[in-house]
Amino acid sequence: MNFDVVIIGGGLAGLTCGIALQQQGKRCAIINNGQAAIDFSSGSMDLLSRLPSGQKIQHVYQALDILAEQAPEHPYSIVGKQQVIAKAQQFEQLAQSLNLDLEGSTLQNHDRITPLGGIRATWLSPNSVPTVESLSSLVEKQIAILGIEGYHDFQPQLLVENLKQHSQFTDYEFTIGYLNIPELDYLRQNSREFRSVNIAQLLEHKLSFEDLVEEIQQAAGSAKAVFLPACFGLDNQDFFNSLQQATGLMLFELPTLPPSLLGIRQHRQLRLRFEQLGGMMMNGDRAVKAEFEGDKVARIFTSSHQEEPISADHFVLASGSFFSNGLVAEFEHVKEPVFDLDICGSKNFDYSDRFSWTNNRFAAPQPYQSAGVVINSACQVQKKGAVVPNLYAIGNVIGGFQGIEQGCGSGVSIVTALTVAEQIGGAK
Repeated sequence: MNFDVVIIGGGLAGLTCGIALQQQGKRCAIINNGQAAIDFSSGSMDLLSRLPSGQKIQHVYQALDILAEQAPEHPYSIVGKQQVIAKAQQFEQLAQSLNLDLEGSTLQNHDRITPLGGIRATWLSPNSVPTVESLSSLVEKQIAILGIEGYHDFQPQLLVENLKQHSQFTDYEFTIGYLNIPELDYLRQNSREFRSVNIAQLLEHKLSFEDLVEEIQQAAGSAKAVFLPACFGLDNQDFFNSLQQATGLMLFELPTLPPSLLGIRQHRQLRLRFEQLGGMMMNGDRAVKAEFEGDKVARIFTSSHQEEPISADHFVLASGSFFSNGLVAEFEHVKEPVFDLDICGSKNFDYSDRFSWTNNRFAAPQPYQSAGVVINSACQVQKKGAVVPNLYAIGNVIGGFQGIEQGCGSGVSIVTALTVAEQIGGAK
């Protein structure tokens, strides 16, 4: 099998890159091993929320200069400030064309409400997710938090108590209620099956819509704004929008314990567009080894194609970090298992010194989370000190940053994915 581009990994980075390349007329295949990190995400996408020094930021453009000083090994510092902003803005346009229902801008982060009642700065959020800005417009400062009877992956009491700790919500009135939704009795009999995805799947096929609307209205009482767990609408946001229109209330949905319905929706919509553009998804497959000719990758072998190699002009590594086995920690070192690429980290992490991998304080950022492959400004990777000209890395397999602590995991995936698509599109 031969393609223009083979992408290893079908998460946010791989699909974004694949869509951009297919739009350029390239023939792409994505080797997709299984569920990606996006399936467990909140649905919001961070560009940069915090500097390595711990300083919270609102304006990303100005903060990128400081980031380059504090963390020259960060992917943003490597690809450059102008490229980061340009590719983030390109994704905003792509998201709009895909009807991802995202709101936000590179101009300034906004504050979203987390499922535990925290406030987190982010770049893009589904327009169904509550933000400090959207709630500040409420004339009557009353919010009803509605859970689902027997459903433990969403805790209204904890949410309310934590929200009350923030100065923005000290003068708000919160009420708590629970929806019964009789159609869910089947799932209640087995708590292991009582999860957001199962609820959404069941309600798509077996639901009295009018009864649900009436139950939400009654449980909301006099409140005009309602928080619900994200359990309504698996493929997209249409079902939730219909609920909002029918109830006449300001409905908001919050992600629950993973897997996250909000992330799964985005994953499905990205994958659908990639396939509509003619891209090939090789699902349930895994890249296992590669063969080089000179300084270039010539072909790879997968678990399902161990005798029949897959060839391409360009290869893109979007295999993620430790979560998806894009990186592997052995006793003495961290390695990238398919191409055995050079590994970097940060000033606090040495991939060959196991004692530098962890922080004694469990809740602190762990140094090993900054592990990943070395890239240059074109996102080309490095092997034994030499650049591999037709092999690129995108997303969380890249080293030099703390995606969770710095609030930049999604942003790095998107910026590097679109940077590589541009590089390959202009390659001769």
